[in-house]
Amino acid sequence: MQNFEAEIRRDQPALPPIKLAKDESRRLSSLANSTMDLFPRVAQFLARELDRATVAEENDLCGVVRMGSKVTYRDDRGASREIVLVYPHEANIALSRISILTPVGAALIGLSVGQRIAFETPDKRIRGLTVLAVSESEGNDRSDRA
Repeated sequence: MQNFEAEIRRDQPALPPIKLAKDESRRLSSLANSTMDLFPRVAQFLARELDRATVAEENDLCGVVRMGSKVTYRDDRGASREIVLVYPHEANIALSRISILTPVGAALIGLSVGQRIAFETPDKRIRGLTVLAVSESEGNDRSDRA
C-alpha cells in the first residue's frame, strides 16, 4: 500500500508551501477532526494540509489565504472567481462565502498569490486552482479569533 501511495505522489506536482497562524491552525484542526465522520474526504484533505503547513507569526501572513480572506482565484478551466473563505456556519454560496469544508476551501487555505494547487472534487476528478489576489474581507476582525 505504501508503494502505491508513493507512486501516486510521484505523478502529482509538488504541493506548494503554505502558512497558517497558530490559533487558526488549532481551530481548523479541531474542525477537521470533528467532521471526519460527516465529510471524510474533505476533512482528511484539510487535515493533511494543516499537517504540512508552516506555523507563522501574524505579521508574516500578509497576502496569505486565511479564514475570512477575500480570494480571487483562477480554476484550471480559466474561469476566475472571487470568494470569501469562511467557517461552515458562515457559508452562503449566493454571497460567494465558501466553507473551509469544501474541496476548494480546503485547497485555498494557507496559499499565497501565484501559488497553484490540485485537489479532488466530490466526483473524484482532479482540479486545480491558482491564487490571483488575497485581501481581508470587509468587516473581518481577527482579534476575536482564538
